[in-house]
Amino acid sequence: MTATLLDGKALAARVRAQARETLAELGVRAGLAVVLVGDDPASRVYVRNKVRACEETGICSELHAFPADAGENEVLERVLALNRDARIHGILVQLPLPAGIDSERVLAAVSPHKDVDGFHVENLGALVAGRAKFVPCTPAGVLRLLQHGNVRIAGRHAVVIGRSTIVGKPAALLLLQRDATVTICHSKTPDLAAHARQADILVAAVGRAKLVTADMVKPGACVIDVGMNRLPDGSLAGDVDFASVKEVAGWITPVPGGVGPMTVAMLMENTVAAARESG
Repeated sequence: MTATLLDGKALAARVRAQARETLAELGVRAGLAVVLVGDDPASRVYVRNKVRACEETGICSELHAFPADAGENEVLERVLALNRDARIHGILVQLPLPAGIDSERVLAAVSPHKDVDGFHVENLGALVAGRAKFVPCTPAGVLRLLQHGNVRIAGRHAVVIGRSTIVGKPAALLLLQRDATVTICHSKTPDLAAHARQADILVAAVGRAKLVTADMVKPGACVIDVGMNRLPDGSLAGDVDFASVKEVAGWITPVPGGVGPMTVAMLMENTVAAARESG
């Protein structure tokens, strides 16, 4: 058996096209501000992809770049200024921030109404209550991929490997709200493989290359790979050993081309939603 590929690149193009149509119907010029601190190569690639997606979607993007030695107060002042800027509907703080800057404090400074990444505690709390305005983009992209692939969620056992507030916890909440039975695993979970083998839907989001191997996957399971790891030879690999797992799983996401494009697409969708709300 070879797994069905969940093509995030193709679906992301459709999401962006729909967002562009919505903007045209609204007659609004949406604005997204990206705050980048430091010169982390991966962060710069991510920001470039987001700026390109804005151009394709019809969103006006602004890059607010700071050197790695920028002070926390300087970054906070810019975020607060963007909160007051009526041209800006969404604010994205690119993570990670350099050492010496309190990420939680910076994220908390973003207006919940412009928090298109869904990281503000107010929006995370609303997600727990089932009333989220902005869902974190990567988990939202995971759910959209599952829905597009006609993967049944209700009544299934979902196992999420990873407990971050960016991916793991929000993904677990979204699956739970769609009537899955959810297990969250992490670095202190004993016998991770035994838990993984119980999953009808397995989400790997820990940042460890090829952690999930074929012997950890139930035959026919849906495997969602959120990881993006740079190998010593410069190539990219996910948290899943794609070559072996695709022969066992029923569905699988590739890396690259799976969850990554959907993360950016959901950012576009959230920004359009913020522009709609502001009008």
